[in-house]
Amino acid sequence: MSKKSDAAANKLRDYGLTYPGAHLKSPWPEHKDLAVNDKTFAYLSVPGKPFAISCKLKESAKEALKLPYTSPTSYGLGKWGWVTATIEKGAIPMELFQEWIEESYRSQAPKKLVRELDAMLE
Repeated sequence: MSKKSDAAANKLRDYGLTYPGAHLKSPWPEHKDLAVNDKTFAYLSVPGKPFAISCKLKESAKEALKLPYTSPTSYGLGKWGWVTATIEKGAIPMELFQEWIEESYRSQAPKKLVRELDAMLE
């Protein structure tokens, strides 16, 4: 698709990897999703595809789903608070998606790692 889409996904992937215990998980070919303790906390688009991100938003899903480019995540994940954003054209709101990554990380990470993240952010 576009270099902008790939660059945004890579930047968000790098951001998520700064979190304690975060690592890449590749459940499907070409996927490099973010995980903690082998639990995915962000699915990101693969190179050459339109920008997409899916995160578990236990607190903000209702608000996030009001955005024109969002929908409940498929494969039944939407009923558990997972939200997918797909942006084919226009600006990619990086700060918003960084907030999503943090919220999703907090919902998937063990309490010990969340405390480490809190200490990091102080």
